Amino acid sequence: MTTPKDNRKHWARDLKVTLWTLIIPPTIWAVHFLFCYLWVAVTCAKSPTPATALDGFPLATLIATVVALLGIVAAGYIARVQSQTPGDPAPHDEGTAIDRLRFLALSTRLLAALSFVAVIFTALPVIIFGDCR
Repeated sequence: MTTPKDNRKHWARDLKVTLWTLIIPPTIWAVHFLFCYLWVAVTCAKSPTPATALDGFPLATLIATVVALLGIVAAGYIARVQSQTPGDPAPHDEGTAIDRLRFLALSTRLLAALSFVAVIFTALPVIIFGDCR
């Protein structure tokens, strides 16, 4: 009998890792970055005083941050499952398809970790300050 966890692993292992999947985590971070900073710029440009609070914005930032982090974690999980695909032991002297798959998966995992931290650092100023200073 298969468990839901086994089904997720099979689903993640069946996906094909390409260079396009490598750029998903940084793209999610870039969209989150643009959302946060453009929203603050527009909101603060419309405000009469610099000390105007960003009404409702920390909640919008929090929601956007959670959605971005979930997307990055999903990409990292898929890459983790695919990087554990069995194959030849190290050293990888031959350019086999499984070695390329594991390299792309490891690179995606590292970019997902970097993008995760970047999303948190992008959201921190808005959540901490909460006004247009």
